[in-house]
Amino acid sequence: MKPEDYSERTLELAGWPVRVISYKLGGAYRAKADNVSPGANIARSEGATKEEAEQRVLAKAEERLAATRVVPLE
Repeated sequence: MKPEDYSERTLELAGWPVRVISYKLGGAYRAKADNVSPGANIARSEGATKEEAEQRVLAKAEERLAATRVVPLE
């Protein structure tokens, strides 16, 4: 199987830069959110439509990033 309807965009979520990748594989859409610089996975999701998969992954990613503690450097 080959991915179809591939899209990639970068946005800011809970104060962090996030890259959202979505594509259709088989009969379902899949979405992934990662932090832009090292590309570490934050969340993955799937849905019947592209919008549903992206909405779910963004909700998970925002929840996880909002809980991330930031220690200021002095």
